[in-house]
Amino acid sequence: MRSAQFAALVARQPDNELFRFSLAQALLAENRPADAIEHLTACAAKKADWMMPRILLGKTLLGLNRKSEAKPWLAQALQLAIAQDHEDPAHELQAILQDL
Repeated sequence: MRSAQFAALVARQPDNELFRFSLAQALLAENRPADAIEHLTACAAKKADWMMPRILLGKTLLGLNRKSEAKPWLAQALQLAIAQDHEDPAHELQAILQDL
């Protein structure tokens, strides 16, 4: 379990957003989306201009059928994608939001 390695790092350095992001990704790979939410939320809160945690958080919440919670994260991610000239994520996010 890769998540155990990152969980140990997060336990030692809970404010390290890179460790938290890696833990969230490992949890998602292990099909533990509910456990990843806390870490993705912490990453998004730590860096206002970090698009990826918002995308993953929105998609994770959608996968858990929590659409109303997902929408603001996806909208924030879309604004960041546009502002940062990330065309592919912007198109993907527009499509997701349009379907909500």
